[in-house]
Amino acid sequence: MEISLQPPARLPSILWFDILGHRMTFSFTKMSGAGNDFILADNRDGRLKLTREHVAKLCHRQFGIGADGLMLLIPSPDSQADWAWQFWNSDGSDAEMCGNGARCFARYLQRQTHWAAHSVTFRTAAGVIRADFNGDRVTVNLTAPHTLKLGEKVVTSQGELHIHSLNTGVPHAVVFVPDADRVMVGSLGSELRWHEHFKPRGTNVNFAQILGPSHLRVRTYERGVEGETLACGTGVSATAMVSARIHHFQSPIRVQVQGGDELEVSFQETPDGFSDVRLSGPATFVFDGTTEL
Repeated sequence: MEISLQPPARLPSILWFDILGHRMTFSFTKMSGAGNDFILADNRDGRLKLTREHVAKLCHRQFGIGADGLMLLIPSPDSQADWAWQFWNSDGSDAEMCGNGARCFARYLQRQTHWAAHSVTFRTAAGVIRADFNGDRVTVNLTAPHTLKLGEKVVTSQGELHIHSLNTGVPHAVVFVPDADRVMVGSLGSELRWHEHFKPRGTNVNFAQILGPSHLRVRTYERGVEGETLACGTGVSATAMVSARIHHFQSPIRVQVQGGDELEVSFQETPDGFSDVRLSGPATFVFDGTTEL
């Protein structure tokens, strides 16, 4: 694989094969949402056909571009949203939703389509997402969270843990710890991600440390990436809302992520659950380029 790096520019998606049908090339943009990084490409013309193997190779840290996920910009299938995305985890598996990815996707389509409005909507597998722009920071609404479970006892190799869970478009488990720096995120996160308790699809796992009133630090083991990421938007959102129930935190809640940035989660809380969940944070362009498979 050869990669040519260029300053950020508006690049169309390109898909083509040589005379034997062996070569495929496309243009992409690399973006970062608080350290959660993504590959994005414009597929409004529908010519770009990626397999799970393509996605896994492109996202590979050593043999590809390197990313936590890959997104394609496509037309909306209905009138309820302005645009739509296709989203894959770095292992090539489908993903319903990604909070940091949604913020990056919004800025990408704003640039790629010359979108002039201050907000935009796009369809995901988890529902329609609205994004509002404020410079290089983007605020996205998340679909209504569901399946809140508090204080479940789960037996692990580290002993019995009290685990909370909430689905914020994808399933998340939350474990409160005294010191996030001392958590073995890779090993314990993997154990919980595949734990019998969360079968059949498994879960993302968030380790949360309380820094102060309505202030958290969160480290996340992501399903589909199969490792720790520098940030997880749906994960910090799930952790923030669990903290509202367990520790009586008030919206908005500030969350420091492993990449060093701070995200903000706001929501409305009722006895029946949560609504109007919004995630705010940076979404930055890293570089544009072309790659060949």
